Amino acid sequence: MGSIILCSKLHVNKRVMIQNKMILLLGGVLLILLSSFMQDSIWTAPDVEAKKKNPIESSEKSLKTGMKLYGKICWSCHGVDGKGDGPAGASLNPKPADFSKLVIQDQTDGALYWKLSTGRGNMTGYENSLTDDQRWAIVNHLRTLDK
Repeated sequence: MGSIILCSKLHVNKRVMIQNKMILLLGGVLLILLSSFMQDSIWTAPDVEAKKKNPIESSEKSLKTGMKLYGKICWSCHGVDGKGDGPAGASLNPKPADFSKLVIQDQTDGALYWKLSTGRGNMTGYENSLTDDQRWAIVNHLRTLDK
């Protein structure tokens, strides 16, 4: 009888240990996912970058240049109208930004320029492939997408 109780206790203890390990594993996975979500959901430019002023006037020429470049490198993820609904962006996490939203339009030109320059995650940074003027022209174009 004593050996049956001992075996039963060992079996229960083993089950409890397995359950505890599963709870810890699930909790760890949840924590990783949550921290990843929090990190991905907030993308803030450094203050010094956000304070930079756009040296390129939002002229017809600049807007045309920005629209042309956007059509070459941005639309596939961000969509033709900048709604974040481009075909290549459908499977990305985080999702591409919707440039028409106030949360984007309220950012400074410097912040948008910095993000375009440095990139993040699946988004390529264009600091080495586009000139300063080209990146500022894209920022000017982004300002037209709130309409």
